[in-house]
Amino acid sequence: MSVTKTILATTALDFAVQLACFVVAAIYQTEKFYDLVGALSYLACISVSLYWRPFLHEYFFGPIPLSLSSAPALSTFHPRQLLATATTAIWAMRLGTYLFYRVMNDGHDRRFDKVRNKPLVFIRFWIIQAIWVALTALPVYVVNAVPAGTHPAFCVLDYIGFLVWVVGFTLEVTADFQKITWRSKKENKARIIQHGLWSISRHPNYFGEVLLWTGSWFSSISGLARLNDPRVLSLPAAVLTVISPLFVCFVLTKVSGVPMLERLTDKRYGGLAEYQEYKRRVPIFIPWVGRRGDL
Repeated sequence: MSVTKTILATTALDFAVQLACFVVAAIYQTEKFYDLVGALSYLACISVSLYWRPFLHEYFFGPIPLSLSSAPALSTFHPRQLLATATTAIWAMRLGTYLFYRVMNDGHDRRFDKVRNKPLVFIRFWIIQAIWVALTALPVYVVNAVPAGTHPAFCVLDYIGFLVWVVGFTLEVTADFQKITWRSKKENKARIIQHGLWSISRHPNYFGEVLLWTGSWFSSISGLARLNDPRVLSLPAAVLTVISPLFVCFVLTKVSGVPMLERLTDKRYGGLAEYQEYKRRVPIFIPWVGRRGDL
């Protein structure tokens, strides 16, 4: 069972889930479970990538029927695989829960105001989400797809990567908490948040997102570049997993994320002197040292 086949199975599940949920969303013209589906897709994909080689392939396609009780125990996997899976699951559950709470509290997601009743446009968001799930966690899927016995022992890169992940995750969680607390107060309805992490970056949650996926990749490449059997995965193929943090950074800083929110915030608060001073003083993305002013 090759690494490629495991990645293909994981990707197929990802797209199948998104398209199935799109059908339901299009029928009811709702986007309320969009982000929750994204989070659940991560949980499903990391599980499939971990268990496809040692169990699921034979369970679904093997000549001899298997019971779920025969699935390998977690102790049979390498600690690197378990760490990569656990950190991704924690991130997905936290973010999915937060975004679902937010959309239910707000009543709608303004990204979909003009598209939820246009299926041919609406489906693009679900396809984009499928691509996002497939590429952001690619290093984790590859780490899980490699046989546990070929993983080398932890080295300093693993610990550096995990530390970067923790810093990024902490930034994202803290920024989200600060913003949702700020928005819950009626007196802040017509003001821009400028305290806490939002005083050193206009988008600290997105900066944390880029950091945590960068850390996840560092930990992953630490093992993938030193496999005990290099025939399982070539070094160039392992290095290609860097597409994960690069993709996250590109999308959040150049496509959606930061550009979209900057436009929306300019439209809403552009006439306020307080907001113009905030833009002049606070970096757009990288805390303290990033570029200031207009995007």
